[in-house]
Amino acid sequence: MAAFEYLALSPEGKQTRGVVAADTARAARRELKERRFTLLELRETAEEKAEAGAGAVKLGRGAGLSDGDRVLITRQLAMLIGAGLPVEEALNAIAQQAHKRPVRRVLLQLRSSVTEGFRLSDALAKHARAFGPLYRSMVAAGEAAGELGAVLSRLADLLEQSQKTRRKIQAAVAYPCVLAVVATFIVTALMVFVVPRVVEQFDTLDQNLPLLTSAVIAVSEFLRSYGFIVFGALVLSVIAFGRALSFEPAKRAVDGFILRVPGLGAYLRGASAARFARTFGALLEAGVPVIESLQAAKNTISNLVMRDAIDAMSDAVRKGGGLSSAMLATKAFPPLLPFVAASGERSGELGAMFEKGADYLENETESSTAVALNLLEPFIIIVMGGAVALIVLSIMLPILQLNSLALS
Repeated sequence: MAAFEYLALSPEGKQTRGVVAADTARAARRELKERRFTLLELRETAEEKAEAGAGAVKLGRGAGLSDGDRVLITRQLAMLIGAGLPVEEALNAIAQQAHKRPVRRVLLQLRSSVTEGFRLSDALAKHARAFGPLYRSMVAAGEAAGELGAVLSRLADLLEQSQKTRRKIQAAVAYPCVLAVVATFIVTALMVFVVPRVVEQFDTLDQNLPLLTSAVIAVSEFLRSYGFIVFGALVLSVIAFGRALSFEPAKRAVDGFILRVPGLGAYLRGASAARFARTFGALLEAGVPVIESLQAAKNTISNLVMRDAIDAMSDAVRKGGGLSSAMLATKAFPPLLPFVAASGERSGELGAMFEKGADYLENETESSTAVALNLLEPFIIIVMGGAVALIVLSIMLPILQLNSLALS
């Protein structure tokens, strides 16, 4: 389905610009006529022409929807639909208020699909990269239960929580990363530019340099001679490693190794389990069936070993087994989650129990992150200070040695 920009006179006689989604220009003109618009100008959008020329259809992120855009759209839809406004009118109202052109374009395409008789979840499926399986599953559940507004409100809460957690981690990690980069730059600059200048003063002296000074000089000469080669090799290694992770067997092996690393594995397992539990609980509370909820929540986890475990859980539940026993058998999740699943199965409140489990795991993850970052900052400072102290000491030792010889 293409998008067409139009200039038309509204039924009230006001000149209006907008975007309409339709298969052809004729269909676009027909839809505008049905809305009682007097068409003045109609042309295919520049984005559609570019995509047609490239032979590709770009949706989702290609359409310019950010995480913040999705949260805002979902929250506005929840309020308008909860207030009793029809879906197509709610989409149109949000589109008219949207400041970003790509966002308005996607919303009008959704409205066009809903006007043609598609359900909102089916219309969202045409923009699968912008609205993932989790999003569409919850919308479909809300439509089936007749509680679309309430489900969208829950979905908006889930998206906001995810965005808040991501921003908190980014903000916490930013300072140590900047500190590490600055420390590396300073030490490298000292080794490449400062040390050689000082060493020149010792070349004319017939004196055996201290071992520390000789070691620092050797490192400095190595960096000056081969620094760019080493840097290029590191960059190529990172690129090669990233390419290797695009192959599933290699990524599965790396993911399995990471989960076995002491400390780091437990932390990543807990963080992934928290995202899974939060999403799985929200889907169950929205009325989505267990197996469908498992498959949708699986998309929040990038670790292939844990994704395989969720597939095994789905197969066990599909065959009539219990979720708690299936989760315990995988040994891929923290011990808390099988206990939470068992409690939910006994009480009949599986979704609520998983959301409580997610609260606990998220708090644990945030606490672990805060402790690690609080330890990382002084560690970087100590390492940087130690490196600078060694460089200064390597320069001072020959000078002190000369002074002692002069006094003797």
